[in-house]
Amino acid sequence: MNFKDAIEGIVMIFEISGVVALIIGALFALIKYIGDLPRRREDASAAYRQLRQGLGRAILLGLEFLVAADIIRSIAVDPTFISVGVLGLIVAVRTFLSWSLEVEINGKWPWQPSSGPQQEANEF
Repeated sequence: MNFKDAIEGIVMIFEISGVVALIIGALFALIKYIGDLPRRREDASAAYRQLRQGLGRAILLGLEFLVAADIIRSIAVDPTFISVGVLGLIVAVRTFLSWSLEVEINGKWPWQPSSGPQQEANEF
């Protein structure tokens, strides 16, 4: 096994981890939502909001693993200006998606200070 094969194996592990994080996170959020529905019939919108937050967190975690895989592949396997440029574009798009999901989950930009007790109530 040479260096390139070892790096590709590591990249594959990161990519699989990202997909697994997406699937497991989505399943946990859905199971929690289904479990909360009978208790929150009068306030189904709160259960739905928690479902969306759980799905957003799962997507963010999966994106982090996938970005790491892209960084490793672009830098270690094929370090050309084109691959680094493609990596920059991928990271820019995924960063925009991450920020959009952060705003969706928390209702504020990532650089804004937390609002105190309200923020803690939204945590898992």
